[in-house]
Amino acid sequence: MLSNRFPEDPAQLQPAPLWRRLAAMFYDSILLIAVWMVTTMIYMLLRGMVIGSEAMQIEADAGKNIGDPLLSSSLFLATFFFFAYFWRRIGQTLGMQVWRIRIQNPDGFKVNWSQCLLRFFGAAASAVCLGLGYLWVLWDKEKLSWHDRFSLSRVVYVPAKPSEKKKKK
Repeated sequence: MLSNRFPEDPAQLQPAPLWRRLAAMFYDSILLIAVWMVTTMIYMLLRGMVIGSEAMQIEADAGKNIGDPLLSSSLFLATFFFFAYFWRRIGQTLGMQVWRIRIQNPDGFKVNWSQCLLRFFGAAASAVCLGLGYLWVLWDKEKLSWHDRFSLSRVVYVPAKPSEKKKKK
């Protein structure tokens, strides 16, 4: 049975610095663009199968494809599930793995689905407020962003294990 607790002692882990969080966000944004491209391709293929390529061409010529609410909803869900899947499964997106940061509960356990949802919407609110929610870690005594506080989670720096340090030498 898989444990929902990370192996490191949560009291020994430091909050992730802002620069690592931003670097991970940059990496993840590149991956997210690829996810959006694949989602859009699948959506357009399915749509073409349902309404036909001729109807799609007529809509494209008339400019009716702009602001498709079903495509927007699909992209929104793909974005949420991209983040929530990694947060729930291993506590890290691919960008977070590169920069050695992880999302976890204060007690060292993995976040649950409701925390992922709160974190996702909290991060969106942080971004909409010109990034203030992200920059909040600079002033917060516990180094928590708005979405950390909303979701009752932490972003911590995970130092390399001694075996990983030896491999680099």
